[in-house]
Parts: sequence; C-alpha cells; structure tokens
Amino acid sequence: MCGIVGYIGTRKAVPIILEGLKRLEYRGYDSAGLAVYCGDDQLAVRRAKGKLRNLEETIRMNPVEGTFGIGHTRWATHGRPTEENAHPHRDCKGDIVVVHNGIVENYLPLKQRLQAEGHEFKTETDTEVIAHLVEKHFQGNLEQAVRAAVKELTGVFALAVISRSDPDKIVAARSGPPVVIGIGDDEYFVASDVPAILTHTQDMFFLADGDMAILTQEGVSLSDFEGRPVHRQVQRILWNPIEAEKGGYQHFMLKEIFEQPRAVRDTTLGRVGQESGRIFLDEMDISPAEFARFRQVKIIACGTSWHAGLAGKFMIEKLARIPVEVDYGSEFRYRDPIVSEDTLTVVISQSGETADTLAAQREAKQKGSKTLAICNVVGSMITREAAGTIYTHAGPEIGVASTKAFTGQLTALFILAMHLGQVNGRLDESTSRCLVQELLRIPAKLEAVLSNHSAYEVLARSLHLAKDALFLGRGIHFPIALEGALKLKEISYIHAEGYAAGEMKHGPNALIDENLPVVVIATRDAASEESRILYEKTLSNIQEVKAREGVVLALVTEGDEEVPKSADHIIAIPPACDLLSPILEIVPLQLLAYHIAVRRGCDVDQPRNLAKSVTVE
Repeated sequence: MCGIVGYIGTRKAVPIILEGLKRLEYRGYDSAGLAVYCGDDQLAVRRAKGKLRNLEETIRMNPVEGTFGIGHTRWATHGRPTEENAHPHRDCKGDIVVVHNGIVENYLPLKQRLQAEGHEFKTETDTEVIAHLVEKHFQGNLEQAVRAAVKELTGVFALAVISRSDPDKIVAARSGPPVVIGIGDDEYFVASDVPAILTHTQDMFFLADGDMAILTQEGVSLSDFEGRPVHRQVQRILWNPIEAEKGGYQHFMLKEIFEQPRAVRDTTLGRVGQESGRIFLDEMDISPAEFARFRQVKIIACGTSWHAGLAGKFMIEKLARIPVEVDYGSEFRYRDPIVSEDTLTVVISQSGETADTLAAQREAKQKGSKTLAICNVVGSMITREAAGTIYTHAGPEIGVASTKAFTGQLTALFILAMHLGQVNGRLDESTSRCLVQELLRIPAKLEAVLSNHSAYEVLARSLHLAKDALFLGRGIHFPIALEGALKLKEISYIHAEGYAAGEMKHGPNALIDENLPVVVIATRDAASEESRILYEKTLSNIQEVKAREGVVLALVTEGDEEVPKSADHIIAIPPACDLLSPILEIVPLQLLAYHIAVRRGCDVDQPRNLAKSVTVE
C-alpha cells in the first residue's frame, strides 16, 4: 500500500523520483526516502519521517545527485513510522539498497538465521531482511542475488533493488503488490502505480506475479524467478497526465466528484446501441452462449466496490432474473464457497490490484468459474486473470475516498445486467431501448446535480459538529446509504452507519435524539409500483425519526411534495428509473461528506490510516 518509484537514464534522478513519490501520496504514507548511485562507488540514502516536504528538506540540507536510483513512501506495517524504519533499507556493508511494498511473513525466522550468520540489523522492519538476503547471495550479479533471495521469502512483495557493486541497474520483482515498468526515450522507470511516471511516458507494462525486470540504460529485460525469459505486452496508457493534477480544484476528491458525468459517459460509449438497445461487450473470452448458460452470479469486492456490487445485485436480478450473491473479497475464499462452471464471478476493483479480491478471483477460477473484471486500470492483475473486463474509463482517481470509480462501477454493472438479460432472453428489445435511453440521460442529470454545489457548503455548517450520523435506504437505495455513510466516516472521521430503513425498529431507533443527523434516501421512480411502495414505507421511517426529535436530511426526487413536510433539510435530484437512480443519489452524499470534512479541517485526499490501494491482506 506504499509507493515505489525508480529511474535510470541520463537525467538527474532525484527530481524525477521526488515528483513520482508526490504523485503517489494519495496511497497513504508516514515516511519517505530515496537512494541514488552517485558514482565513484557511492550509494547515497536520504530518509525522513512524515511528509515528503521533510525528505525534500533533508535533501536540500544534504544534496545528492545521480542518474539512477529508487524512492519510496512507507505506510508502517512492521516497525514504527520513524526515520530509521523508513525505506530504502541497506545491508550490512551498504552495498545493497531495497525498497519494498508488501509483507514478508517469514521475516522473523529469516532474521534470526541471518543474525546467527553474523548479519547486524538496525531496524524493526521486515524489509531489512530482504537487503541482507540479497547481500548473502550476492556474487557480483545483482539480478542473480535478488532471484535467490525472493525464493526464500514467504508473503507478498514488490521490490526495487540497486547495488553499488553492480551499478547502472535496477532490479524489480513482483509477487502480489503491483509493479509497472515505464518505457521512455533512452530512460526507464519502475513504479507501484501509473500516475507516478505518467508525465514521462505513456508506454508501460505491468509485471505479473513471479516476474523480475532488469532495467539498464540500454533497456528492460524480463524473466521469471527461475531465470526463464518472459514477455509482457507494452500498453499505451491514454490518460492525460493533466488528469492526475487538481485542475484548479481545492482537492483531488472534489475534482473527481465533478468528473463523474464524463466518467459515466466514457464508460457507456461504444457499449450500447442507441437505436437497438443492444449491449456490446467486446474482447471477452466469454461467448454469448456461455453468458446465457450462467445460472448464478457471484460478485466479489471490497469497500466502496462492495457497495457497488450490492447495487449490481438488484440490477442483475431485476433485468436478467439470475440469483446473485455479493461477497467481501476478504471473506470469500475462507468459507469454501459453492462455485461451479455455471457461475459467473464478477470481481470489482478500482485499481485491479486489491489483494483480497485477487485472491478470491483465483479461488473462483480454481473451482471452475469464469471471472469477469470491472476495473479502472488497464493491464492490472485482476484484468489479466479475468476472462473479460469492463473497464470503467474513469481516468486516474487520486483521492483515497473513491467517487468517480464508484459511479463508473455502477454504470458498468448496469451494462452487464442488461447484457445478461439480453443473451438469456429475459430482456426484450423494447425495454432495452428504453433502458439505454435512460442510461444516456444520466450524465446530463449528473451535471444538473453538480450545478447546485454551494448548497452543500450551507448544509455542512449545520451538520459538521455531529459525532454520529445514520444513513437509511430501502431496496437498491440501501447500498447507497452504506456508501454515503462510508464516505462521511472516511474523510470527516464522524462515526456513521448505513442501515436498511426497514430495520429501524430492530435497534437503530434507540440512537435517535435531537443531536443525531439522519440522512434518508427517499427518491421515487414514478413508473414503478414497487418504487411507490418503498417510498411510502420510507416516508413512514422519516416520521418515526421526527417523532423522536431526530434531524432529517432527505434526498428526494424533484417535485416531491410529501417528504418536505417532515424533513428538516431537502436535497432534490432529477427523476430517474429505480435501477439508475443510485448513480445520481451518491453524488450529493459525496459532496456532503466532502464539505463537512473541509469544515472540520480534515485531510480530504489522504484520510488518516487509509491508503488508496489495499495490496496486502
């Protein structure tokens, strides 16, 4: 969950590494450092606790220059967040320097064995073991030493290693967390995520598990951990580097909230027939006949993506009439799940590198299921292991709290639900055309929601001092209540819960008093009888809250005349069909959480104790 950046070429390495580390700040970190080969057999290391500005000040006071090196932002797992425990880590002699993402599970027995052999350790980290292992195996060739060292490691890791005794070379290895290699003009890059190096090159490839890359000024060579050559296809990343900048917004999160109309539009483009209503899912190793034979769907995800999956369950069951189960990636493989060849397993991950989701995907494949990925990053591990992928085309998402990736995932799930319904004959042509037209109207409706941005600043003044909050929804709106609560707790540190509104009498009513804000999703699809029934029951929930002096903020459909009679605050959104309304509903809840967090003085883009990509269990 940390950041790695490495550079080898003809330019000064330090500014490039620091710039790359800044672009990875969104992943979360508590210390930073870099190592650069300075020539004359000198390998300089600079480290600092806290933010990157502390590292920059360290380098300003004690400059270092060179044309190849590696850098790291660390999020503590083994050892406290101190300068001593910050990466890079050295071996005893100072010949070998390592940066590492992941966890070495067997580091204690390895450390004890190395200490018995005379190695002296200076830190509390598991990473230092790797440096000493490489030193032990080093006989003049760095890649051979790294290859021998990784065979002794148990756990997950992404590594970048340099040596003063075998200079002009960076060795990178992957077994779990992501590693991306960038190809420039007579210069080469290694990083743990695309934005770190996107300003320098758009030509990249991801290492697979068990891959090792050797970067020199002449190029990049690839092999597996046994030394056998491997090949990875270079891909051109089409994100504009400017997309990874704030673009005048105060925070990345706010910028990404406002990018949601484009994200939904781009996820839809090329996949729907406007006149025919047909769905086109190309480049799938799943034929239409196979799609038609699936008898159940498993959706696997974590965090925000899990909430998208819950909404996807309603979409798929409604449009395709196929039973759906939604599992946390962290739980799925530990319960011996019932999966077979007639199961479609859908894995959802913004990064495509979420460790739990990836492990669950492999479990499903082992049991004979085809897997389909919904992902935002081209070439990521989950997409490479899936039989097909629906890319969300949201562009890079920098803020830790996911926004546009979520609405992209909802869009992709709706498209998948329509496709399943069409291939199995449950969804007729007339209904398909109507649904496609509804989907194509969503981006303009999102823009209308966003046009009332200032209203959320006013609401935040009333609600930012709350210590707790309750979010309520029914049916497909319940997952949006969960996601709204998650957004508030993630970035404002207010304790918030999402609840199915029908469960109020089974516990949550005890919490309600004049100090508790209750956010109620009370939208309505005028064309749906089921929606009318749920709306009326939700209206009763609002009256229950008011009878107990709770403060109600209601999210309603434009033109609603009933809910405003009871609620303290109203947010109105454009009308939409029930299955698509979640895409509109979540945006006001994102904006509400954002403005409350800003008013409370929180670090919106990098909430405490959280990281963007959870690449270890």
